[in-house]
Amino acid sequence: MRNRPPTGRRRVALALSALLGGTALVAVPMSAPAAAAGGLAVQYRTSASGATADQSEPWFKVRNTGSASVQLSQVKIRYYFKADSASAAYRFACSWAVKGCANVTGTFGTPAHPTGTADRYLEIGFTSTAGALAPGADTGDMQLRFYQSNWQSVNQADDYSFNGAQTSYADWNKVTAQLAGTTVWGTAPAGNDPTDPTDPPGGGQALFDDFTYSSYTDPAISAHGWNVRSNSGGPGVPGATWDPSKVTFPVVSGNTVMNLQTSTSGTAESTRQTEVVSRSVKFKNGTYAARVRFADAPESGPDGDHLVQTFFTINDLTAPMADDYAEYDFEYLPNGGWGEPGNILYTTSWETYNPDPWQAVNQHTEARQSYAGWHDLVLTIDSGSIKYYIDGQPFGTHDAQYLPERPMSINFNQWLIDLAGQTSTGARAYNEQVDYVLHVKDQVLTPAQVASKVAAYRGAGTAFVDEVPAP
Repeated sequence: MRNRPPTGRRRVALALSALLGGTALVAVPMSAPAAAAGGLAVQYRTSASGATADQSEPWFKVRNTGSASVQLSQVKIRYYFKADSASAAYRFACSWAVKGCANVTGTFGTPAHPTGTADRYLEIGFTSTAGALAPGADTGDMQLRFYQSNWQSVNQADDYSFNGAQTSYADWNKVTAQLAGTTVWGTAPAGNDPTDPTDPPGGGQALFDDFTYSSYTDPAISAHGWNVRSNSGGPGVPGATWDPSKVTFPVVSGNTVMNLQTSTSGTAESTRQTEVVSRSVKFKNGTYAARVRFADAPESGPDGDHLVQTFFTINDLTAPMADDYAEYDFEYLPNGGWGEPGNILYTTSWETYNPDPWQAVNQHTEARQSYAGWHDLVLTIDSGSIKYYIDGQPFGTHDAQYLPERPMSINFNQWLIDLAGQTSTGARAYNEQVDYVLHVKDQVLTPAQVASKVAAYRGAGTAFVDEVPAP
């Protein structure tokens, strides 16, 4: 960011180097998996056969008709339907599945060319732990359902993929199936083949974490690829401690969240900062999302510190002004800092920088207002631009010049820019909370699609999944 002091950005680079073991990253070509020889067949039945029903109940079996094993994480099924109203919102649920409901996902989307019987679709996918299908094998029963979020009845009579007479499993070509991004089964409504170029690009492997952990010592945190920082270095107050014990997982309104606490009594020795970072540096194009609670006031003690609350992606600076550096930030300063007198939220896309003498190449968008409370943060990166959304609304669009050349890590941290915000020596503590994080590789999702995907994971009882391949 153009008004940051050079020491701040230098400390970011040094901190990342320490977290990644001080090793320079090497760009590795990424390639999509090839489709297995042959294809798939989808069988369908319904257990809610009426023209109207409390909920739609499309049940499926997917069979491997090819000659090679198929990874289910590469399979997507689309069931097309007509929304009950333009504003209708839907929720997905899995009642039972041979493969396990935790391994089945459901998200809602809008066809590129809506028709009189299909202006929405339910897309069924599988996690990496769903396993593989051998040639000739099938998934077994998947008893799925979806319903209006207000629990009003659904009209199925005008739904493209519905067949009320099909109460036993049989092949059904009014649903489509994709294998590694290629349509191999079914006929979509006119003009809506899933591989239509107006649809999101291929990929789709996801990382989702609901942060359902017991404490920072929970072994599942490391097993799921996170590092709770304890090593020294920047950013923040020189000499401050990055304290993993200040990362906790309280229950808020019946839901576990990740709480990052930063505290100080006005000295470097008393300052405790927090950071959680993905150990794997494997995230590049696609969609990033998190629900984050920013705070304007401390949980306890006097207010006024120059605090930074964040959600961002980053890789390391291999050399001053190296053009393969990348960083994409949501940064909220509740009490100002970096020359700002009050509340400000920045989104910043970085091309590169030189730590000394300070020189930065970036593009940023800012809003000078309070963002206290919970907010849905979405970042999308495709081949043409970087887009930031807050609470479903566009916040900033940044240029192709700032697109990433190498994969990145995913990070949350909370830290103090300096101790100049106030002169008090009273103890104070600030909290930033995170509800979930989501990354979908190589697909640009709308904020509504993000919300549907998160709801599907939660509806299926999935607290964590990581399908994103290592680079």
